[in-house]
Amino acid sequence: MVSSTRDISSVHHQSNWCNWKRVSAAGLVIGSLTKISILLQMQCNSSTTLFSFFLPRPPTSSFISSSSSNPKSFTNCSQSSNHNNPHPILPSPDSHSHPNAATARIPTPPWVKGPLRLQPHELANLSNNPPKPRKPLESAEEKADKALTAKESGVRGKKAMSKIVRSIETLPGNQQQSPVVVDSSSFSLGSSDSDDANKKLPWVREEKVVRYRLKKDKVVTQAELVLDQDLLERLRAEAARMRIWVKVKKLGVTQRVVDEIKSAWETNELAMAKFDLPLCRNMDRAREIVELKTGGLVVWTWKDSLVVYRGCNYEVAKNSGISNMVDDDIYGIPGEELSLFQREGDRLLEGLGPRFVDWWMPKPLPVDADLLPEVVPGYMPPSRRWPPYGRPQLKDTELTSLRKLARILPTHFVLGRNRRLQGLAFAILKLWQNSNIAKIAIKWGVPNTDNEQMANELKRLTGGVLLLRNKFFIILYRGKDYLPSEVATLVSERETEIRRCHLDEESSRKKAADSVHIVVDPSLNSSKTGTLDEFRDIQNKFGGLVKGKKENELQLEAEKANLERELRIQERKLFILEMKIENSMRELTKLNSEWVPAENDADREILTDEERECFRKIAQKLRSSLVLGRRGVFDGVVEGLYQHWKHREVVKVITMQRTFTQVIYTAKSLEAESGGILVSVEKLSKGHAIILYRGKNYRRPQKFHSENLLTKREALQRSILMQRIGSLKFFAHQRRQAITNMRSELEQLQKSEERNGISKYVNQ
Repeated sequence: MVSSTRDISSVHHQSNWCNWKRVSAAGLVIGSLTKISILLQMQCNSSTTLFSFFLPRPPTSSFISSSSSNPKSFTNCSQSSNHNNPHPILPSPDSHSHPNAATARIPTPPWVKGPLRLQPHELANLSNNPPKPRKPLESAEEKADKALTAKESGVRGKKAMSKIVRSIETLPGNQQQSPVVVDSSSFSLGSSDSDDANKKLPWVREEKVVRYRLKKDKVVTQAELVLDQDLLERLRAEAARMRIWVKVKKLGVTQRVVDEIKSAWETNELAMAKFDLPLCRNMDRAREIVELKTGGLVVWTWKDSLVVYRGCNYEVAKNSGISNMVDDDIYGIPGEELSLFQREGDRLLEGLGPRFVDWWMPKPLPVDADLLPEVVPGYMPPSRRWPPYGRPQLKDTELTSLRKLARILPTHFVLGRNRRLQGLAFAILKLWQNSNIAKIAIKWGVPNTDNEQMANELKRLTGGVLLLRNKFFIILYRGKDYLPSEVATLVSERETEIRRCHLDEESSRKKAADSVHIVVDPSLNSSKTGTLDEFRDIQNKFGGLVKGKKENELQLEAEKANLERELRIQERKLFILEMKIENSMRELTKLNSEWVPAENDADREILTDEERECFRKIAQKLRSSLVLGRRGVFDGVVEGLYQHWKHREVVKVITMQRTFTQVIYTAKSLEAESGGILVSVEKLSKGHAIILYRGKNYRRPQKFHSENLLTKREALQRSILMQRIGSLKFFAHQRRQAITNMRSELEQLQKSEERNGISKYVNQ
């Protein structure tokens, strides 16, 4: 019985292996999912085959019919085989609820006549590990809420932060249509403690006040107020097609520009003007100036260009006065609302002088300093006093704060003149009574303006402190020791009164001293040492020696002394130059000793004229060439020649040497060092071209570097030394000429002294 059981088990394994091979072949055709189901159902099929071999074998059809008619026996068979099978049949959870479920059709071995059908719950699980229960699917809300507590890798990158933001935006609270304001201080995650409730979430930040740059309001122009809409649209359409304009340069809208605009109005009702710096930066101000000076209306503006309309009644109003409009531009149009900044600026500049109408920045208009008087009669710089133990100089922090303050102030004056600035200085002193800082702009386009000369002139006339000076602005501070005119008057009156009191005291002291007579013994003052009498005696005794010399003799002596001093200086410089030349020559000799030029081979190949002409034309057509630099001929150049000769027979060497003798010397050196044949030397537009032929019997050398030539570093050092020696010799020659000229002048002075009878320096 035991042996029969073993036989049954062996047959069982053999049939299992056979079915496994067939099922795996079928699974390759129907896909991976069908393969898994076939492997699971194969167990039951193997058990049926087992009993069909060892029982009395009836016909196959009757066995299948009996087994299909008696499902209980088939089930028992499955259960009996399940004890020995390591892959048990897993009951399906839907088998009880669905008894009439559709059966699965299983492929059978070739000896089974007919299909085998099994229920889904009778399929076997071939995996060794037990099946794990599947997790329930998460809803969209749970996934969104999980983004708050889930771990994110790489939270410092931009991608990770954007992912966090997207996950927060997908929260249920953020998906509402209406905005909801959440108080982050009262928000909590299921905690009832007051401390946890007051804690803010990591992504919640305090609200910051963001000040966005307000868009500039569109300015309603005079043309939009006066002209009809249809006429304005027609004029703008014509203006957009205009291609001829009047160029407005840095000086602004001058009389020449006005005349050109009016001449353009004679043939066309529109005139186009194109602005340069600085008016192109403020086209609103440019429009006001053009309308003010021409009397027209600006109908179209584009970038740095604008188009002016002459008006309907141009013939009547073209000669009307513009001076009335200048006052309106300075003090504002009666219907226009002026800002506080402009009103205060106009009040500060009132009475200082005429305004500059062509001002390229926003109002208030500054004072035109060029129209102020050049000379003010009786002008004197203001008196200055500072308190005792005070420091009139500015510290660095004070200077910085004053510059920051001057940045926001309006411009007070516009200047285009370098000298004669007394009128401007007088106006600045008047301005300093109300303001500590005077801000002066320099006019654009005025020729020969020197801001340094302007600043020095104003400092001398006003005594102020210069805060800033560049090609655009000059800013002057009145200083800590500045005294206003009223205070200066009081101080001067007080000083006059004190001086008068001192004089009264001195006069009374003299009267008291004259009333008292003191007798002095003359024997006590008998010595003359250090007295006036001693000085007069010395003058009477030795004064003739000094008077004997004339003025021209003194000039000759002074000139001679200067020449001797300059001669000593030049000789010292010449000695230093000669020492430098000697040291450089010593180093150059040491380098030249390491360079042993090669000699030309006596047995060289001979080229005919036709061959030379052929090689010359080939070299002229070559694009590749070898450039010879300042180092001259060294081992790297010879190696480059060999590299060129590897691919072609002719090489072209370009040198930038100026003299033709140097070029010939270089060509012969290359011919001797490389072993090639010099074809020709050609003149180029820049430099010369040396053409070398490698020869008919050329063989590529095994060693490229020549031991008798200098290296690249040594060649550069040699070139620098040669250049240095040349420049030192040039300066030494100049020193020698200067010394020769000085000695000749000194000899002439000595001869003139000898003629005048002065032989003092000749004896020395």
